[in-house]
Amino acid sequence: MFRVRQGPETPASPDAPPVAGGPAKGPRLLELDALRFVAAFAVVSFHFMAASRSLWGVWPAHDVFPAVGRVTTLGILGVELFFLISGFVILMSAWGRTIGEFAISRVSRLYPTYWYAIIVIFVLYRFSGVDVFDPHLTAGKYLVNLTLLQEAFGVGHASGVLWSLWAELRFYALVAVFSLFGITARRCLVFMSVWIVFAVVAEITKSDVLTFVFMPRQAPYFIAGMAFYLIYRFRSVAAWAFVAVTYGMSIYAALLRIQDRVDALSLKYFPAPPAAVVVAVTLIFTLLAAVALGWLRWLRWRPLVTIGALTYPLYLLHQSVSAVLIPTYRREMNHWLLVAITMAVSIAIAYLVYRLVDKPGQKWLRARLSGIFLSRARKNAPQPS
Repeated sequence: MFRVRQGPETPASPDAPPVAGGPAKGPRLLELDALRFVAAFAVVSFHFMAASRSLWGVWPAHDVFPAVGRVTTLGILGVELFFLISGFVILMSAWGRTIGEFAISRVSRLYPTYWYAIIVIFVLYRFSGVDVFDPHLTAGKYLVNLTLLQEAFGVGHASGVLWSLWAELRFYALVAVFSLFGITARRCLVFMSVWIVFAVVAEITKSDVLTFVFMPRQAPYFIAGMAFYLIYRFRSVAAWAFVAVTYGMSIYAALLRIQDRVDALSLKYFPAPPAAVVVAVTLIFTLLAAVALGWLRWLRWRPLVTIGALTYPLYLLHQSVSAVLIPTYRREMNHWLLVAITMAVSIAIAYLVYRLVDKPGQKWLRARLSGIFLSRARKNAPQPS
């Protein structure tokens, strides 16, 4: 059932953006970096050109960019592509690591840029006249946001995009628990099977506890990503069954998520008909299948490493950039040019954050956490008699 693939088994470095997971040791899968940017660009396009009436004063998909409204509206599913990539690379990252090593990898990768983004958002809304996307949080609630556990405490997110990080964090917790049993290919199939069963039960029963733990609307993407990794590494035939099941579950979840928006706004202002949603989900599954089967190995452009890495700060900060630029200049500038400038500024800021905050922040936090774990291990080690 499992045949070990010739060549690198654990491609990529552990330093990929946590919004899309972080891969393990070995030669880097540059195609995943490319897909990360595709996902980020889709989300940015959705927020700039389809989602936000508060930015433009009208519904942009209908009133500002109708020519591309059907495409940019589907950019909302860029987050689902991130989840698929995360399932792939987080399993790869956890494979062969202790739970402590996995935790250090994830925390050091996740938090430095996140803390910076929360501080920037706090300063923006406390000390400027910007009010678009203002979360209206107290200073104490911003402090709670620094933990990334705000939703667990019933506190609102400092930014609307943070809901996906909360889902990612719970996924990491599930993988960490799984790693305690030792990750093998066969155990992955058992883990994925159990998760699917509980996700379905959670969706049917609407149990708050089961929904919190097993995330029925996000689980199909994470599980599919894990299955694609098993296909990539072992050419697992059984994993294709999980791809098929989670593909159906993902379409169901995506249709419900989009329908909530359509019900609130109508197809006129949120032009995402069911058929288009099915096509979009099929496309993102096809992209991950292409990675798993090696069809995108021709993507070997080294700058993709940096492009993939800057997607995390881009994801966290692009709405704040748009809140400053678009309402200020929408009456004075061509709308297409304004979006292009806003995207360029967002990417430039993301690059600076990646270079000045993300990379040194990861290094610093990883060293501190490793030191703490090492000192505790030494204290707990049996002393020679």
